[in-house]
Amino acid sequence: MAYTSLNPNVSNTERVISGLSGGLMLYNGLLRKKKHIPQALLGGYLVFRGISGFCAIYNAMGKTKPDNRSRNVNIQISMKVDRNPMEVYAVWRNFENLPLFMKHLKIVNTIDEDISLWEAETPVGSTMRWRSEIVKEVPGQLLSWQSLPGSSIENAGKVEFEPLPGEGTLLHVAISYHAPWGIPGEGIARMFNPYFERLIREDILNFKNFLEERQKQESDTPTSDGEFLI
Repeated sequence: MAYTSLNPNVSNTERVISGLSGGLMLYNGLLRKKKHIPQALLGGYLVFRGISGFCAIYNAMGKTKPDNRSRNVNIQISMKVDRNPMEVYAVWRNFENLPLFMKHLKIVNTIDEDISLWEAETPVGSTMRWRSEIVKEVPGQLLSWQSLPGSSIENAGKVEFEPLPGEGTLLHVAISYHAPWGIPGEGIARMFNPYFERLIREDILNFKNFLEERQKQESDTPTSDGEFLI
């Protein structure tokens, strides 16, 4: 297929983001001491995508025109954890614990009882930060939070802790991320949402292993204020 016959099906915003992120990935893949060929190939494709405005994946899906609509990352997971609801709640309530099992989070710092500062890494290696506040809380039953107005990314989450017979808890987790960086973020969100969604799902599932493994270790018993001795 000739280059001139490729009908653009990528928005202008996505083309800019593709070009910039692709150039960065191409550089990291080829010019650093440790070459990473798959990253370089993906970077080269993104550069081509940005210059041509054509996405082969979109084309295979039947998308023939640019799409400027924004999309959220919405994840909902339910799973059983072999700890009682108050223990599970105590670990999650201390948001500074989250980066221990949610690898997309670099750090969470508590500012006061309800507000915390979150820092996460994007799929292209950059960092995004936002402030979040707790909007509803019922100890041992429910915890929900959302990003504060003016944040570079809109984030909201809700965790429900349902008691099971014995010492178990049925955990219901719902997390939503909206495209960061305003309008340009809509383009990068469309490119990386599938990757980001898979990453967050894996992070949430890591919580079960994190909590149950720590149960076996004597030094990981919760303190009186619900924080782990880490």
